[in-house]
Amino acid sequence: QVQVVESGGGLVQPGGSLKLSCTASGITFSIYAMGWYRQAPGKQREVVAKITRGGTTDYADYVKGRFTISRDNAKKMVYLQMNSLEPEDTAVYYCHIWNTIYWGQGTHVTVSS
Repeated sequence: QVQVVESGGGLVQPGGSLKLSCTASGITFSIYAMGWYRQAPGKQREVVAKITRGGTTDYADYVKGRFTISRDNAKKMVYLQMNSLEPEDTAVYYCHIWNTIYWGQGTHVTVSS
């Protein structure tokens, strides 16, 4: 049974930082690319960042230079370090096993003073 679980969301002030974590079980984690998506209220889900099984990363333009995706294959974890957060980053953040049907339940990030 495949499970994807995110953690690390919360309330942060503009300019602050958060680190999201995601664990994926029930799969051979190391062979899959992983991604982070987000969905703001009233908006469609959008991709934030992707990391291939080899560690190559790609970012949406709106987070480049502020967010960093990384992975630890031994721990079956993927991370999203978010710096210089803006109110526009407020959303539910989802972890996704790339090109599969598997998603986490989401973790809420609120950027507000």
